[in-house]
Amino acid sequence: MTLILALDFGGTKLAAAVVNSGSPEWLRYERRLSPVNANANTDLDIMRSLIDSLLQGEKPAAIGVSFGGPVDASTGTVRLSHHVAGWENIPLKQLLEDEFSVPVSVDNDANVAALGEYRFGAGAGHDSLFYITISTGVGGGWILNGQPWRGVGGMAGEIGHMVVDPAGPLCLCGKRGCVERLASGPYMAKNAREGLENQPHTGEILRGLVGNNLELITGKVVSEAAAQGDELALDVLAKSAWALGVGIGNVANLINPQLFILGGSVTKAGDNWWDVVQKVARETALPEIDFAVVPAALGDDAPLWGAVALAELGF
Repeated sequence: MTLILALDFGGTKLAAAVVNSGSPEWLRYERRLSPVNANANTDLDIMRSLIDSLLQGEKPAAIGVSFGGPVDASTGTVRLSHHVAGWENIPLKQLLEDEFSVPVSVDNDANVAALGEYRFGAGAGHDSLFYITISTGVGGGWILNGQPWRGVGGMAGEIGHMVVDPAGPLCLCGKRGCVERLASGPYMAKNAREGLENQPHTGEILRGLVGNNLELITGKVVSEAAAQGDELALDVLAKSAWALGVGIGNVANLINPQLFILGGSVTKAGDNWWDVVQKVARETALPEIDFAVVPAALGDDAPLWGAVALAELGF
């Protein structure tokens, strides 16, 4: 059996697993939260301890790495992390190859998750798909003709910064009305807080869930309030789903993949959210264009399973 080591450097968590190549189940699996105020060295030290625990003295045949931020996949260099300091221009592939003396492949988490869903999840049997993760941010990864498509500079798939409402609110990237600015969990929470501040007599359910402490509102709380019928929360959720649906419909018109696979915490927002995404995507795309929008099958493990595929295939 060939032992594969899969690593996932997320914005808030670190995960690692080993698997025998060809097996559908983890041999061993470890996961740990990244400490507040962590930096690249902290994360690397934690990941090393996870790896020691997993390998138990064995040597893997190859290592695949998913990283939550921009990566130059051709060199395996991390450009930066939007969540953890100190990752600027870190040669992660080289570091791991020097340490373990085995081939290492590194790519951005959305690209890797797309590969995981393609090989082991909802994309099995399709040769063209677009994977979208909607959680802290909104990102995407392409599989075209059975191969990852990263674009010239590795930035293909940035649907989160597709503008769907030019008069909309300002995004961190400097543009207005991006998909991420309307659809991501933290921005949904921000939109809900602003709505409650501007309309003090609305959102009773939402206020009740956080004891009137608006700072405690998260995307998950917005979803819970919407499920209980809170009108302001329902409006925020509908705008999130609308923005993503417009983005998906436009991408369908442009590239025409067979499948859109949606993962990330916001996809757990409930049937109402999914219904709006599906409806708006279908209305935005040309009627002649055939595609499906489906939930990810691998959940939070999509980047880890993608890292297995990355290691096995050496993309």
